[in-house]
Amino acid sequence: MGVGCTDLAHSLRHTRFFPGVCGAAATIAVGLLAGLTGWPDLVAVLALAAFAFGWELVVSRGFSAQLAWLPLTCLVAAASIAALLSGQAGAADGPLGRWLAQVPLPVLSGLDADAFLLLTGVVLLQLSTGNVLVRLVLAATGTITPDSHGASQGPERRLKGGRLLGPLERLFILGLGLAGNLTAAAIVVAAKGLLRWPELSSPSEQREVHRLTEYFLVGSFVSWLVALCGLVLLS
Repeated sequence: MGVGCTDLAHSLRHTRFFPGVCGAAATIAVGLLAGLTGWPDLVAVLALAAFAFGWELVVSRGFSAQLAWLPLTCLVAAASIAALLSGQAGAADGPLGRWLAQVPLPVLSGLDADAFLLLTGVVLLQLSTGNVLVRLVLAATGTITPDSHGASQGPERRLKGGRLLGPLERLFILGLGLAGNLTAAAIVVAAKGLLRWPELSSPSEQREVHRLTEYFLVGSFVSWLVALCGLVLLS
């Protein structure tokens, strides 16, 4: 959740340290609202807050120094450690649990605090964090380079709209998957390919077709994996 808040804050405002502070503050606030005040839980919350604060700095370092593998490695390591230590965590409750027990919204009916936190974190990851992961993988595989990212040339400028379409697509896949309608999610995936086909098959620009196709396929598969990983966590 902290990483998702950091990336979301960065997409809204690029001021140095502001996104990390937002992510860390959100992590601590949610931890306190969920009643995670015991020493083991409090240490875990502070560790997650520190990671959320440092995530922006690590990602910026990865792009500026052409070390896209660095933030990816840090994220995988942090997720692995969190998964290994998850059995030691206490059950979330506190004011958040009491609010969930009283809220009249049908979509939240029957959700305990742990399930709500997991759902919120997964949804946040589908937003700006999904875009960040896609860009990191593209840079790590050489499909785009950090130096050219944001320039006026390159596949990322030719296939416009990905920063908006990516989150929408992931949210559609996640929502349809949670509703048990994976067939409809597959249709969304197929529709994206059809809509991009004219840009990927322009006969007058065959020199760029291979670059565009690689960019499209790598970015799309990473984006879909982010949504599918979220489904696995929530299943």
